Amino acid sequence: MALKRHHKIIIGSLSSLVILFMITSSIFTYLIFIKQTASDAELNREITSLQTDTQTKLNELTESILKTESQLKNLGSQIGSIDEEITNLKFSASADFSSIIEDSIKSVVTIRTDISQGSGFIIADNGYVVTNAHVMEGAKAAGITTYDGKLHQVSKVGQNDVMDIILLKISDTSYNPLQLENSGNVQIGEKVIAIGNPLGLQFSVSEGIVSGVDREGANGIQAYIKTDTALNPGSSGGPLIGTNGKVVGINNFKIGGSENIGFALESDYLKTTVNDISQKVYGKNLI
Repeated sequence: MALKRHHKIIIGSLSSLVILFMITSSIFTYLIFIKQTASDAELNREITSLQTDTQTKLNELTESILKTESQLKNLGSQIGSIDEEITNLKFSASADFSSIIEDSIKSVVTIRTDISQGSGFIIADNGYVVTNAHVMEGAKAAGITTYDGKLHQVSKVGQNDVMDIILLKISDTSYNPLQLENSGNVQIGEKVIAIGNPLGLQFSVSEGIVSGVDREGANGIQAYIKTDTALNPGSSGGPLIGTNGKVVGINNFKIGGSENIGFALESDYLKTTVNDISQKVYGKNLI
């Protein structure tokens, strides 16, 4: 039976709709495929970038670890050389000081500024260091190196220009202070040693005797010990130590052009000066 005209129209319309649906579906599926392909490509690029970044960071970490290991080896070598140096110093000193040097030198420090260097020592608990004020004069930056090779940031507590004394502080409180002798106990003719660090970790120790007490300094005050102990460049601010291991003075200056004529501010004046500075800043004595 032949289809009527309107039946043909309906069937044709349905066929057209089916074809249109198939075409639309194909286009939609293709677009989804294209988008997915683009997303996969972007994801691959991100993965590649992350892999590259991770590898770079791993390389940097490896380099940092190797550098740290190298620094630790160098530090171990330095500490070893310090131990050897202390041993040599003990042998070179007289029997009066051979047992004192190893303990005393652990409280002596090197002070380096952007324009000069000198010595100092731990004078009170909690990281307080004393040296000559002229060591820090005009400096814009400074650091303190202790006997173990550690470098410490330093802050200024206060100073007394007349006595040429400056009180400093480091944050590390693990170092023991040297003990001060009563100046009245210091006798002419007794042996003393001067400890300083003119070459950083390579300590300098020189031995001599007290040849005078209560000598007048450049400030007009009779507050200085005269000694024939050699004061090397950079030893300024270091301790002058007696045979009992106590500080009898702080090395201050030598007469220009003279052979082994040096002067150290007596321990009683040093103690008073440090406490005066502390009283002004903290309202209490440190020593």
